[in-house]
Amino acid sequence: MRVITRTTPTLNVQRRSAEGTGETVERATAPSTSRARTDELQRLWKRYRSRPGDRALRDRLILSLAPMVKFIVYRKVRNVPSHVEIEDYLSVGLEALIASLDRYDPTKGATLEQFVWTRVHGSVLDELRRQDWAPRSVRRWERDIEKAVQDFTGVYSRRPTQAELADMLGCTLAELRAHRDDIARSDVTSLNAVVMSEDETEVERMDTLESSDERGDPEAMALRTDAKDRFRAAFATLPQREREIAVLLYVKHLTMAEIGDVLGVSESRICQIHGRTKKKLRAALQDADAAMFHLVA
Repeated sequence: MRVITRTTPTLNVQRRSAEGTGETVERATAPSTSRARTDELQRLWKRYRSRPGDRALRDRLILSLAPMVKFIVYRKVRNVPSHVEIEDYLSVGLEALIASLDRYDPTKGATLEQFVWTRVHGSVLDELRRQDWAPRSVRRWERDIEKAVQDFTGVYSRRPTQAELADMLGCTLAELRAHRDDIARSDVTSLNAVVMSEDETEVERMDTLESSDERGDPEAMALRTDAKDRFRAAFATLPQREREIAVLLYVKHLTMAEIGDVLGVSESRICQIHGRTKKKLRAALQDADAAMFHLVA
């Protein structure tokens, strides 16, 4: 295994009691690169290596390096979708930490902290890629779009328009919409999650979904009700015989032959009267109302 040698930040977590609350508060101090700490961990690991069954030594090593795992995990998962469970990645990082204690070889030139950092970082990245079904190109576009929006907002104190954002990214509006559609499809989240709408207001994601059901559209329902009222008014102007035939045909669902038997006329006569009725209604229901004829008949 190739180990990259680099200076690895180590987090020291200090605990103190919050004033007036009695709660314990954790505060991460500045990353320490103290040589003394590195030497202490190296000596502790050598003792553990000479006594591999000593659980107390192993636990001391794990507790000493656990803040590093938390630092890596929180840094990597802060830009991933909201459905990610942070505890899952902390578990993956701790497993990599425990495994690295037995795999560490000081003759390779890296310190224990550097080796653990590499192993934990790689394990967290592998888990992120394993659980994310979106291609890397989609995530790269997601990061580029977010960075462009942040840069533009920092300069002009407002969010960019779609055209301005496309110009910053060097793509067309159609390409930008396609990339955003890919990003939206790759994200699994709650329909009640709060998102930004097109007019820069916070709404639930459910409210941004377009429905194909006209029954939930107030405008379509109003148009349909108005068309029904006009149809009823036009239907009321028809002679009684034509209204009877229409009711038997469209409400009672009788055939024209059966209607002829009921009214005592031939089937061809019923067909003639039906054709005349439709022409009268189409003439009365002009333009858009004529298109609603079959829906309200």
